[in-house]
Amino acid sequence: MLFGLALAPQAAAEEMPPAHLRTAVEKSLPLLTKGAAGHMANRTCFACHNQHTPVLALTTARARGFVVDDGAVAKNMKFINDFLDKNRANYLQGRGQGGQVDTAGYALWSLELGDWPANATTAAVAEYFLRYHQDTPHWRVTANRPPSEVSHFTANYLALRALQTFGTPEQEERIARRTRQVRAWLLRTPAKDTEDRVFRLWALKHAAAHPVEVQRVAQELLKTQRDGGGWGQTDAMDPDAYATGTALVALHDAAGLPTHDPAYQRGLRFLVKTQLDDGSWHIRSRSRPFQLYFETGFPHGKDQFISISASGWATTALALACSPQPAQTRSEP
Repeated sequence: MLFGLALAPQAAAEEMPPAHLRTAVEKSLPLLTKGAAGHMANRTCFACHNQHTPVLALTTARARGFVVDDGAVAKNMKFINDFLDKNRANYLQGRGQGGQVDTAGYALWSLELGDWPANATTAAVAEYFLRYHQDTPHWRVTANRPPSEVSHFTANYLALRALQTFGTPEQEERIARRTRQVRAWLLRTPAKDTEDRVFRLWALKHAAAHPVEVQRVAQELLKTQRDGGGWGQTDAMDPDAYATGTALVALHDAAGLPTHDPAYQRGLRFLVKTQLDDGSWHIRSRSRPFQLYFETGFPHGKDQFISISASGWATTALALACSPQPAQTRSEP
């Protein structure tokens, strides 16, 4: 992290009471757990929205001492590994699955969060990243499902992170070469919206860009924070929990923005203010459906898939601001 680099001065903001933050996280975790389980009960494919973001929130909260169902996390890990394993032969030939880099990348990030050990399947997925789009200076997103599956920057961050975590020693030289290539593309390509800005920042950190460049891109993201503390998915849209959650988590993780920083605190206030009584955040979908609708147990009907993703990011941002406490876990039969 880049705690030594000073971010732009911000007006003072009173810190959120710790009890308010913990209450907000505790209200959200059961819904996220339920939504992930509901997906696994209805589908055999991995879902970025119903699995990655809940796993991200659950593992972050667990590290802060929140009560988390470890059995639920373990079930997600096995489900994700089994899904990837079914495609192992395709991965070794540079062919992926539906969603291509985004799906494979979010799946490996989820396994990383759950401390899943590297194996032949994760090595095959790493090989896929090295073969797929190798004739271009960067990986390209293949879906058009805003906000989470529409940005080339997202795809490149996910691929870089996956290769750094699950790449094998035999792949090391090719990973280094690809990282240099992608870093050059990241530095010369401007971002257009919050998704771009968030994942360009994160990708530059994972591409080992110079700290000054990481700081510069972090400033670009910080400058788009609205007066009320939130971020909008685009400059023309109202702030929401998805854009705000992703921005806060990336600024903290990639640029070292402390959670007590006034900008982070204003973001927390926005998230607590917009959380619904049931513990969720409601976001209206911008993506055109292409699969038959099904219920997962998460609220908001046909908006539930972007809403659970937003709720996962928001919960993660809130949990990061909570002081660590002795871990408490539970495992349900």
